[in-house]
Amino acid sequence: MPRNALRATAAAAVAAALFTAGACSSGDGSEKDKKTSGGNPPKALKWDACEAPTPAEGGGQAPGKDWQCATLDVPLDYAKPEGETIPLALIRAKARDKDKRIGSLVFNFGGPGGSGITTLPGAAKEYEALRSRYDLVSFDPRGVGRSAPVLCENDRQLDAYYASDSTPATPEQEKAFTDNTRRYQHACVQNSGKVLPYVGTENAARDLDRIRQALGDEKLHYFGISYGTELGGVYAHLFPKNVGRAVLDAVVDPTQTAEEGALGQAKGFQLALDNFAQDCVDRGDACRLQGSTAKEVEANVIRLQKELAVKPIPGLPGRQLTDSAATNGIAQALYSKELWPLLEQGLDEAQGGQGQLLMALSDALNGRDQQGRYSNIGAANTAINCADSKERFTLEQAKSKLPQFRSASPVFGDFLGWALTSCTGWPVAGAWETPDVSARGSAPILVIGNTGDPATPYEGARKMVERLGPGVGVELTYKGQGHGAYNSGDPCVQQVTNAYLLDGKVPPAGKVCTPSQSPSPQPSPPEQQDEGA
Repeated sequence: MPRNALRATAAAAVAAALFTAGACSSGDGSEKDKKTSGGNPPKALKWDACEAPTPAEGGGQAPGKDWQCATLDVPLDYAKPEGETIPLALIRAKARDKDKRIGSLVFNFGGPGGSGITTLPGAAKEYEALRSRYDLVSFDPRGVGRSAPVLCENDRQLDAYYASDSTPATPEQEKAFTDNTRRYQHACVQNSGKVLPYVGTENAARDLDRIRQALGDEKLHYFGISYGTELGGVYAHLFPKNVGRAVLDAVVDPTQTAEEGALGQAKGFQLALDNFAQDCVDRGDACRLQGSTAKEVEANVIRLQKELAVKPIPGLPGRQLTDSAATNGIAQALYSKELWPLLEQGLDEAQGGQGQLLMALSDALNGRDQQGRYSNIGAANTAINCADSKERFTLEQAKSKLPQFRSASPVFGDFLGWALTSCTGWPVAGAWETPDVSARGSAPILVIGNTGDPATPYEGARKMVERLGPGVGVELTYKGQGHGAYNSGDPCVQQVTNAYLLDGKVPPAGKVCTPSQSPSPQPSPPEQQDEGA
């Protein structure tokens, strides 16, 4: 399990597995708002052909001819809008129907730490209907990808970091655990100390308004997924008058502290594992896993974790599958129901002594490519979470909370409980206990909750609607599985969302969509990675 909580959206996770400075403002156009929005208006964007994504963005080939890229300079510190700037990398595909074009639809796929430059082209087919009237736009948020990226340890060090024991059981293991955390944080300071104070969500929200201005849009039309919902909520709070048509899907609960969010994730991932195990049992002999009940299937998963903690098994060339890596791989596969067949296969193979598939899934979650290079999603995730959250836990405080986490999830509780110490010793103080997303005066915002979401449990959607305020949040419920709803392909969710974004039709509050009965396509396993000699 990753040491940090929210790691990837469904779109980013599936694609990967298969291959606070500045004062608050009301956004009402006051002089104070102009200052904290970045001073003078941004320069016009110069769009050109896109280069291939950098290793920090996850690598890969350059997108096709439909895609254009640009760079926008924004203040490093919004308290000094005329001071030092940093670059934000942007990407777009222009609307197909120029005569009926509404404007730009800006995506944030979550993480925090996910690269929009890499994710949007890979996920664009899922949003093709929206491209009829919108330019599809995304970006690398500050601290991510090629936008002043946060860099910490090198690839060799990260291999060791992610393989290390994340659930220490002895004083010696606890010391190794805390030493690993300190080394990681020291590397972040050494390599990226200048940007660490400025990568929080409030600054990213101010960047969004600069992006809106640079795109030439009077209103920000926005599609936020996972952490992108928190970013969208903070934007709506800061600039309610600038909100156009906005969708928040796979919603982060804005009322929860970091501890409450981690505990909610433990419950959410456990629920997803329960559903996976029950599906396996319901399929009888067609399922490769042993167990006549869901509890028996899960007991075998727990047994595997304990065995790997004592004796890792062969993983991808040159590496072994540890308990931490295996749990990471299981979590990765629970982000989407389409990955359940890979989880079934990976668990079956690992129980037989072969850990290649679970390790490939773990690598996908950690942003490791076939050449052994890591994206900076992990480093950015830590830096953004620690810049946002005020909570800091001692080792003893984290240990005292483990029984509660284990009760929430026998499989994931220990990992998420120990992860509470991720920001302990971080050099930047956090901005808040919970973000303010109240957005009085904003246009309606469509808030979509998925009842089976492991990473952002369903209850967060209702809490977001309540915190946005009367007349702003409009809730849509999807009774499905996986992280997110629109990208599930469910016709009902997509029809409601498209009608809102394309035609301005706000659905009735409380509308419910149930999943279609059509079979889902079966994915291919991640390519086996050859690390060479």
